[in-house]
Amino acid sequence: MFGMTVFESVLERLKAEARQAAGEEAEDEAPDDDVQAEVRGLPSGFAGLGTGGAFVSGSQAAAAYLDLYEEPAPVEPEQPAPAEPPPPPPHLLRIAPEEVASDLGLDGRESVDELLARRRGFARENHPDRAPEELRANATLRMKIANMLIDETIRRINVERSLGLSR
Repeated sequence: MFGMTVFESVLERLKAEARQAAGEEAEDEAPDDDVQAEVRGLPSGFAGLGTGGAFVSGSQAAAAYLDLYEEPAPVEPEQPAPAEPPPPPPHLLRIAPEEVASDLGLDGRESVDELLARRRGFARENHPDRAPEELRANATLRMKIANMLIDETIRRINVERSLGLSR
C-alpha cells in the first residue's frame, strides 16, 4: 500500500474485502496488481475504474432509471368560480343635468374657489378612467354636464362682479 494514492489504497482494500466475502483464497491467486485499470466513461458524463469488464455509460444508466419512472398525472389547476361582477355604482346611472346638479350640491351661493373644489371632488368620484368599462360613457357624460354647470356658474359670478352686482 505504500507508494499508492489514497484512492488506490482504498480500491485495493475494497477488492480484498470483496475477495474474502466471496470465499476466495488470497494465497492461491496472483495479485491484481498486474491488471491495468483504466478510466472509462469520461465522454458520457460518468466515470469509473474499469478492468475491461462490462461497463455502462451514463446515458445507459439514466435510461435504465427512466424505464422505472412513472410520469405523474398532470395536475389541473383549480379554476375559481367566476365571480359575479360588482353592481355598478348607482351615481354613474344618474345622467340627467338636474341629477348631476344635485350630486354637485349647487345652490347658487358658492364662491369660485368652492366651485373649483367641488369640481375636483366630483372628478375624483366620477372620472371615466376610474369607472367600469361598461359605464365609461355615463361617467364621461356626467363629467361634461358637471363641467358645463360649474363653468356656467363661474361665468355668471364673473359677469355679476363686472357689473358691480354682489352676492
